[in-house]
Amino acid sequence: MNANRIVWCAVWLACGLMMAGPMAAAQEQAAKGAPAAEALGWHLGCQAYSFKRFTFYEAVDKVASLGLHYIEAYPGQTLSAERPDVKFGPNMGAEVEQEVLAKLKAAGVQLVNYGVTGLMNDEAQCREVFEFAKRMGIETICSEPPEDAFDTIEPLCEEYGINVAIHNHPAPSRYWNPDKVLEVCAGRSERIGACADTGHWMRSGINPLEALKKLEGRIISFHFKDLNQMDKDAHDVPWGTGQADVQALLTEIRRQGIEAVFSVEYEHNWENSLPEIAESVVYFDKVAAQLAKAK
Repeated sequence: MNANRIVWCAVWLACGLMMAGPMAAAQEQAAKGAPAAEALGWHLGCQAYSFKRFTFYEAVDKVASLGLHYIEAYPGQTLSAERPDVKFGPNMGAEVEQEVLAKLKAAGVQLVNYGVTGLMNDEAQCREVFEFAKRMGIETICSEPPEDAFDTIEPLCEEYGINVAIHNHPAPSRYWNPDKVLEVCAGRSERIGACADTGHWMRSGINPLEALKKLEGRIISFHFKDLNQMDKDAHDVPWGTGQADVQALLTEIRRQGIEAVFSVEYEHNWENSLPEIAESVVYFDKVAAQLAKAK
């Protein structure tokens, strides 16, 4: 290698290290998890969909690397490199389910939520999902059921002690407007409520702060996001750097006294989202610490 090439290699390496520095620092800090948030009853984890280009086991490892202890699985993700034909869900089989539980335990990660998955007006179909959730220790099923399914779903929530959180994909999906969520929840068990997706509200042109206020008393869990703009073409950005006003959202959540699972669902920079998720974890815990002191 000639002298000029050595010099250029040294410059390239130095520049790379300078750029990686802040990201590495954020990941190192994020590896401590979110203890201030946990003290508020805010259980920060990741929706495995953030890592949809990876296997479920890889998603578990990524969550653990952030110092977080919660994951929300979604149906259909490839389980592992060793089992490329197995998709996460109720049909994995008993042996694989036990393997998954062992993997989660070894990683120090708890499978708390599952979705977004289908729940129909069919007791046998719904019961299959609830039975799976019970076996896996899942606390909340996230879904967008048809309105006629709730008479079937509600007694199963009580029987199994498992919540159903209604998710809001963007318009024109069934529950994009929080008014519709409130409508189907009216008179129902407290185990039926909202999985508040702050980013999808923004994509639907809804102010997420106003939506949170409207749903007070009915929020069960979160798919938490911050987006670069308020329209259907928006994409995720590190929390606190976008248009959601994350500090105001968390202040409102704190006011309402909500204790819930916050699933990071980061749908951008798919191949290398971990540094941006790490930034979000650090920001989230920083705001939580501030809110704890303000009380």
